Amino acid sequence: MDWLDSVKWGDDGLVPAIAQEATTGDVLMVAWMNREALAETARRGEAVYWSRSRQRLWHKGEESGHVQTVHELRLDCDADVILMKVTQTGHEPGIACHTGRHSCFFRRYEGGAWQTVEPVLKDPESIYK
Repeated sequence: MDWLDSVKWGDDGLVPAIAQEATTGDVLMVAWMNREALAETARRGEAVYWSRSRQRLWHKGEESGHVQTVHELRLDCDADVILMKVTQTGHEPGIACHTGRHSCFFRRYEGGAWQTVEPVLKDPESIYK
């Protein structure tokens, strides 16, 4: 059996994929993969996602240069979520978020509201030209 057949793909052919920094354990982002994206990620050793907005494969860093080197792929107990342990490259510290932040999870619930708790490391205008 093909290893990709073990994944429980959604009705839309997608599965959520979590990018976690291998060294710190920080959750950097969540995106989507189809079979082709997961196979290409395994082949390249770099994260490739399915972009729902672009309706095409998206090699993380293709515009920004902020590539995710994949060290490990894991499948959760229900076989419906992928976890990737990655090194975020292209900037120090690594930038995973299109807002120019290290992580897409830069807001924390505090005192009844979402508070921004992580700084912008690089202006997104200078990243995406």
